[in-house]
Amino acid sequence: MSLNRREFLKFGGTTAAGVAIGARGIDVAPVEAAATSLKIKEAKVAHSVCPYCAVGCGQLVYAKDGKIIDIEGDPDTPHTLGRLCPKGAATIQLSNNPLRPTKALYRAPGSDRWEEKPLDWMYTELVKRYYDTREKHFIEKEKGKDGRDVTVNRLEAIASLGSACIDNEEAYLLSKFNRTYGIVYHEHQARV
Repeated sequence: MSLNRREFLKFGGTTAAGVAIGARGIDVAPVEAAATSLKIKEAKVAHSVCPYCAVGCGQLVYAKDGKIIDIEGDPDTPHTLGRLCPKGAATIQLSNNPLRPTKALYRAPGSDRWEEKPLDWMYTELVKRYYDTREKHFIEKEKGKDGRDVTVNRLEAIASLGSACIDNEEAYLLSKFNRTYGIVYHEHQARV
């Protein structure tokens, strides 16, 4: 069957009118409301922020029996009005993923395998390496253009990359920590 443009518009308009008139007799709103509330009926809700980018979209995280069962956009977030991008809509996969590491893993230099380590050991190792690097590479004075010593107090051997998941207060503290240590290469999405 071949249709010209006029016949196509007539056929399409008639079909749309028929669907609109036919659907009037059925009220599906109660069915839709019941279907959406079943999954989260007895779940506890927590307000959260999407961890992917620096936009800060609000999320509602629903948990039941200690497990996240649903994540949706928070309608009280003024800039998104409850909508999420595809990455934000998929954040439930961050916690409900069987491949997600749940223990601290360490691979020794030159090794070809990862081994589980206690979290306290990891923290101690991090602090020790930070301290050793600062002691070895800290630059206290440097020659200026005129040949005199200038106090610079900087550390160029460590760089810091901030996270979009932390709030302004945490970003401020990270920035203060880095500057206290003398870290020059400090980058953050908020650019504090």
